[in-house]
Amino acid sequence: MNPFRWSFRTQYLVGGLACLGLVGYAIFTQLHDGLEPCPLCIFQRLAFMAVGVIFLLGGMHSPRGAMGRRAYALLTLLASAVGIGIAGRHVWLQHLPIGAAPSCGPPLSFMRETMGPMEVIKKVLTGSGDCGAVDWSFLGLAMPAWSLVWFVLLALWALYAGFCRRRSSFLK
Repeated sequence: MNPFRWSFRTQYLVGGLACLGLVGYAIFTQLHDGLEPCPLCIFQRLAFMAVGVIFLLGGMHSPRGAMGRRAYALLTLLASAVGIGIAGRHVWLQHLPIGAAPSCGPPLSFMRETMGPMEVIKKVLTGSGDCGAVDWSFLGLAMPAWSLVWFVLLALWALYAGFCRRRSSFLK
């Protein structure tokens, strides 16, 4: 079965399941393998959750008109772009020379208790020494690089689902 011929609903539900699987795997590596997430990892998880919620809402709603499908595609693209920015920053931090990464900051839980939401976001996005460490890799790419790849793939998947022409009414 050709996934490019699936209905919008199916394509969006598959996108939502992919996000669920990615967040689930991140939690598995944390609990099973002991990989503690840095603040940027946590924000990437939140971005995957946002993308996944939009995918699932779009799949459940499954708008018949092209405008509705395109709106979901653009919302998914926006959430994916946020994830691309966060993952891109994380990859950049990991590729800095040793000692050039920003110094370690306090844990995210401490920052949430002592700072306002905008200050926490600003502090986390500036990175920490923990964000520069590579604790896991697959096929030569660290987890943030894989996150970046997945955010790009999910954005392209959403755009295809939202903007492809539907030939017959049952595919809408």
